[in-house]
Amino acid sequence: MLDPFGRDITYLRLSITDRCNLRCRYCMPEEGVPPTAHDSLLRYEELLRIASAAVSLGIDRFKVTGGEPLVRRGCADFIRHLKALSGVRQVTLTTNGLLLPPLLDELCAARLDGVNISLDTMDNVQYQRLTRRAHTADEVLRAVHLCAARLPTKVNAVLLPETADQLIPLAELAQTLPIDVRFIERMPLGADENGQTIRADAVLDRLRARWPDLAPVNQPRGNGPARYFRAPGMQGCIGLIDAVSHGFCNRCNRLRLTSTGLLKPCLCYEQGVELRPLLRGGAGDTTLQNAIREAILQKPAAHCFSQQENITEHKSMNQIGG
Repeated sequence: MLDPFGRDITYLRLSITDRCNLRCRYCMPEEGVPPTAHDSLLRYEELLRIASAAVSLGIDRFKVTGGEPLVRRGCADFIRHLKALSGVRQVTLTTNGLLLPPLLDELCAARLDGVNISLDTMDNVQYQRLTRRAHTADEVLRAVHLCAARLPTKVNAVLLPETADQLIPLAELAQTLPIDVRFIERMPLGADENGQTIRADAVLDRLRARWPDLAPVNQPRGNGPARYFRAPGMQGCIGLIDAVSHGFCNRCNRLRLTSTGLLKPCLCYEQGVELRPLLRGGAGDTTLQNAIREAILQKPAAHCFSQQENITEHKSMNQIGG
């Protein structure tokens, strides 16, 4: 299924909950956000119907997100059913890692294809300050080590001025473990619409001061837009996701589904197609497919992160689908 600009839409991020066990400063306001009423969340069977309709249109890669997806009971079983749908090529999970260790066996049995673990700092005090909770970075690192031995694993770190001293320690995880470490420019959305980011080019300069032989990796390493680099002796790669400073809209291949059923063509605009009323109104498969087509045909040429006054999405990232 091509959008109006000829981009092949093959990837759907499925948010299964807006709830989270952390309160990260760039994701939620300090007071948090009111949780969505249970009846307003899509049921797992509804999510699977959407996924099945999406597959019929050529979308065959899925990322299960939240909030924190593992706070929703039955997440691993949902992944098992999603993987079993005919035509699905890949299902991955994004998580903060805190609930991952006891569920790892179940997720592997569900044939999960990979995990992205969020970790912005390896300093425990800094981690608690950023997340506004008593958990530690050491807990997340334990999950990273466990996953690295069993699943393709990526660590995602949002670039924050207060964690600038953590760039090299985080990147060194790709030296010692067979994982990719990706640095993501902070997006001016929701609770963090006025937040400052470190630009990816400055990060690359810092990384090359540590690894002078850091070179581009010209091979795909997932469904996203990261630019990857590797130095001799590294087990994994270092990635840069620079949506704000460089943009990659010309090759964007994704849609986002919120936990309440809004199918969003672009992260920074509020518009989308509401699927929940169709699902609960008895819509057939053709109607659902047409609604997904409508969302694809609404996909804009580009985001507007550099013109903040044009951003129309003001919900927090946990509500959009991280």
